[in-house]
Amino acid sequence: QVQLVESGGGLVQAGGSLRLSCAASGSIFRFSNIMGWYRQAPGKQRELVATITSGERRNYADSVKGRFTISTDNIKNTMYLQMNSLTPEDTAVYYCNAKRYGLGQYDVWGQGTQVTVSS
Repeated sequence: QVQLVESGGGLVQAGGSLRLSCAASGSIFRFSNIMGWYRQAPGKQRELVATITSGERRNYADSVKGRFTISTDNIKNTMYLQMNSLTPEDTAVYYCNAKRYGLGQYDVWGQGTQVTVSS
């Protein structure tokens, strides 16, 4: 069973930056069709933040465009989310995800890491 573990969350002031990491127990990102970061704020549904495909196409939620950057390091089996110019609206639990379609399909989630942005 492949596992994903997020880290790098914490408490920062508005305007600050954080770099989230998602470490895989295996070379899951090498085989995934799409990987991404999602977040869930209190009282809100989980929402997509950023995705990256096996072809390295990147997509971002409108609310984070220009501020967040998603990337992967297949050698280290790690996915990152660089978050700049943080605002209190970015406060949420951030989850990483890796998904493969078709043969050997899977949909793997990490346990989440808390990001809190103070005013």
